Amino acid sequence: MTLRLAVIIGSTRNGRFGPTVADWFTRQAAKRADLDLDVVDLATANLPDTLADTDEPTPAEVAVLAPRLAAADAFAVVAPEYNSSFPAPLKTALDWYYEEWHAKPVVLVTYGRETGGLYAAAQLRQVFTELHAVTIHNTVTLPCYWEQFAADGSWPRPSAGYDASVKNALDQLVWWGEALRDARTTRPYQP
Repeated sequence: MTLRLAVIIGSTRNGRFGPTVADWFTRQAAKRADLDLDVVDLATANLPDTLADTDEPTPAEVAVLAPRLAAADAFAVVAPEYNSSFPAPLKTALDWYYEEWHAKPVVLVTYGRETGGLYAAAQLRQVFTELHAVTIHNTVTLPCYWEQFAADGSWPRPSAGYDASVKNALDQLVWWGEALRDARTTRPYQP
């Protein structure tokens, strides 16, 4: 039985590199027979910037995305590192939802300067722990990603070595995804 993997593009910035990374990552994931992919681009999700109070109605854009996140068995979050953190629109998107994240694994795919987004990944791990999600150990980090363009303009060039890190991360994600799906089916998660 395949796992439903929601790939979330966490940057909404003009001129962002996130879609390039997400396209590459989803091409790698699509080679696997054990994954069914759903790409969620926060730039087109149009989630409100301001969170509603508990007694206010759920905005339509939030309600539209909720079933897609709930249907996911696992998540891949593609995020840049800005100022040693991750983008505010991603934090807002995470905060709009709660139960949708529970007892599901998350692989972090980060990119940035020399650290490749490790500071953003560390902060995302803390947030996902509060949301009762499980971030897997292997993180896909892409340091100085702009240096990895091939002569023909494609990204990344084969010698970058990124494909192996994706394979390892997806292997772990599938293991956790199946284990947690089985656990949620046997005994619903109670935070």
